[in-house]
Amino acid sequence: MKSTGASLGVKGLKKSWGQTEVLTGIDFEIEPGGFLTLLGPSGCGKSTALRLVSGLDEVSGGSILIDGKDVTKVPADQRNIGMVFQNYALFPHMTVAENIAYGLKVRKVAKPVREASIKRVAELMSLDPLLDRKPAQLSGGQQQRVALARVLVSERPLVLMDEPLSNLDAKLRTEIRSEIKALNKSLGITVVYVTHDQSEALSMSDTVVLMNAGQVEQVGTPKELYDVPATVFSARFIGTPPMNLLPAADVSRSEGTTASFGNDPADLLIGVRPESMQFPAGGADYSASCRITSIEYEGSVSLVHLTSVSGAKFILSHSGDALPSVEEEITVGWAQSATHQFSTRTGERISTSS
Repeated sequence: MKSTGASLGVKGLKKSWGQTEVLTGIDFEIEPGGFLTLLGPSGCGKSTALRLVSGLDEVSGGSILIDGKDVTKVPADQRNIGMVFQNYALFPHMTVAENIAYGLKVRKVAKPVREASIKRVAELMSLDPLLDRKPAQLSGGQQQRVALARVLVSERPLVLMDEPLSNLDAKLRTEIRSEIKALNKSLGITVVYVTHDQSEALSMSDTVVLMNAGQVEQVGTPKELYDVPATVFSARFIGTPPMNLLPAADVSRSEGTTASFGNDPADLLIGVRPESMQFPAGGADYSASCRITSIEYEGSVSLVHLTSVSGAKFILSHSGDALPSVEEEITVGWAQSATHQFSTRTGERISTSS
């Protein structure tokens, strides 16, 4: 059941509702068999972008290409796209097998072919024992597997998924996202996935398109977004906890540190991941004096909440046994290689050289 995925190109895509611009002109592309995630907070336009790609909504500007063919004006039912929604949309009066086969039946696929296809996809999704059950007799995770199976059995080369796991508990979400990623690779289908959950995006994707207020904030691999955030928004959105951002005036450099703050310190934010900070700070390239406001114990690490001299809030991820006390004044440090710089004026990353 190996499929050939389709390429997708989105160029200058715009959507307006009256005078309200939802998408201001976004660009992204994905190669056949890839896994691309549209990530961002609620209201950023990611689901709107997916609906435009699917053909369910009309484009206000820009173009959509599937396998190099412009489908911007092509009706949804002629785009050869599969979709999985947050709402499983299963027919309650039909069995699992009938739900899976529904699209094939509508397309008048011969019964022996339908039955063989159902058998293959049921084995793939571990649904064999459930084929005679109705949706009401299934758990949420099982219902989502049926919704996925219904799309997979159609063998569409491009599958769009809109927050498909948001109704599941944390354990099931982890299990099923692993299955979706495995199916993407084993079947060769192209997947465009929408989520507000960064852990889903980082763990599943080849490419992440981070969106904010109707535009693309950053495009890259999960590692690129985490290691080299392009903007203050990217730095604050990616990471749990997110990157710390401190006014440059709160940060001290050791005498041996060669890099300098090239811009006016008043125009700089210094970024550093919580896990890159160390306590005590001895020997670190950079340091910041602060006061401990609270401590959260999370098993392998403790999240130490801090307030800098200027009042900026930030977090130290501390894995050692010796913990300081709440209200204690301490100094935390970090390496030059872990330091990021951003402009407070533009919100953009500032390239630095050592």
